[in-house]
Amino acid sequence: MYPDDTNNQHLYRRTMCSRTIEFYLRFLSILILNIPMKQTIHFTFHLLAFYLLTLVPSSAQTVSTLTGDGAWCWFSDPRAIYTKQENGPIITGWVTKSGDIVAASLDIKSRKILQKRLYTKLEIDDHDNPAFLELTDHRILTQYTWHGGSKNGMGVIQNTTMQPADVATFSDSVVFKPQTPALLEKFKRETYTYANPFMLSEENNKIYSFGRWVGFKPNFITSTDNGKTWSDPVVVITSKELNTNNRPYVKYYSDGKSKIHLIFTDGHPNAEPLNSVYYCYYEKGAFWRADGSKIANIDQLPFHPSDASVIYKATPETGKAWIFDIVIDKKGRLVVAYTRYPTNRQHQYFYAVYENNKWNDHHLIDSGKWFPQTPEGKKEREENYSGGLTIDPLNPAVVYFSHEVNNVFEISKAETGDLGKTWKMTSITKDSKFDNVRPVIPRYKKKGDKDVLFWMENRKYVHYTDYDCSIKFSVLNP
Repeated sequence: MYPDDTNNQHLYRRTMCSRTIEFYLRFLSILILNIPMKQTIHFTFHLLAFYLLTLVPSSAQTVSTLTGDGAWCWFSDPRAIYTKQENGPIITGWVTKSGDIVAASLDIKSRKILQKRLYTKLEIDDHDNPAFLELTDHRILTQYTWHGGSKNGMGVIQNTTMQPADVATFSDSVVFKPQTPALLEKFKRETYTYANPFMLSEENNKIYSFGRWVGFKPNFITSTDNGKTWSDPVVVITSKELNTNNRPYVKYYSDGKSKIHLIFTDGHPNAEPLNSVYYCYYEKGAFWRADGSKIANIDQLPFHPSDASVIYKATPETGKAWIFDIVIDKKGRLVVAYTRYPTNRQHQYFYAVYENNKWNDHHLIDSGKWFPQTPEGKKEREENYSGGLTIDPLNPAVVYFSHEVNNVFEISKAETGDLGKTWKMTSITKDSKFDNVRPVIPRYKKKGDKDVLFWMENRKYVHYTDYDCSIKFSVLNP
């Protein structure tokens, strides 16, 4: 399939081919088979129907390749962003199978792809994908990390373009460690994984960057000079009794103005048998619950998961949970996508909307089991690696998700008109040879932007340190 094919082009080719085939079939049926003209209609109809079936594309949407060598995790975000300028490119990035960090831009109209290698052989680990932020002058800042860090390298890595939205002009890498001796004394463990940068216009364009850093806990740092310098880190969430092996997982979403929304868990579902899902938001120097009540000012941090709003309280019957996405709809309602695991082989997607001071929580679909390819005779190391799901930020009634179909993970679209009670589902990929996982709609989508969906295609994915993947994309409204 050609990278720039559209459904219309497929239809045009099928129509022209069918007309040509019909002409020759009728000609042959008359001259060679000596079938009367009237009888050729029935004869050619069946032959033509058979031929057309062979021409139908195997995918419900036209699929293109962004890179043949790339993977990403889903906890360093935004891993893809629409830029603010009209008809500007989408900026994204990934980790190669040899451990290089790559940034790229995609021009939707021309399908032109530009790439820039940011860091060579950082490490082979899909946790290290870059996250992106557009600055006020339209230059692009990106941040990424090692997975925890070691003697070979540790810290947050940053690059910034010299020109607006031009990945070819990314600067050399700058490495820094957000920590203080006092914080390390209190929280004991120095580690740096993930980066999630956001800008708040109502705080004079202050940048907030969140990651799993000191103490193995969610931290944040701030910058008032477009990332040239950074504040000391602040630990946001911690266990009631300090446990440096406990690590809450967090997904973030910002309105770009005054708020940064967080959904998070007690820890990793492999380690927390009753891993639950919580919510809070940051605004004006404090963290708040969904009902608007205050959890803590910045100088009172950290808080505990149980201090926040509970979206889903896990039970042995309903299963532990993990998180995938959060957005805000046009009415200001919180919309959350997460996974439950009644068993490690039964992954269930859920969709929750906060309205009238309560969470309306609905089952979307059972998605199958984990997608890593477990070596024969071995126990799967990441039993809670679901295919994943993403919410359309401009139309949160639409969700794209990866699920197991005939032993292959496919991407589908689900749309609801009643806050998740019922769903209409259509295929994005179909009859695939390889698994399709971790879909994402780029953040900061504007009215008029084309709907573009990215995901990973796995030729091999045994572990987050052993993979051979592509990044695919589809323009859903070409």
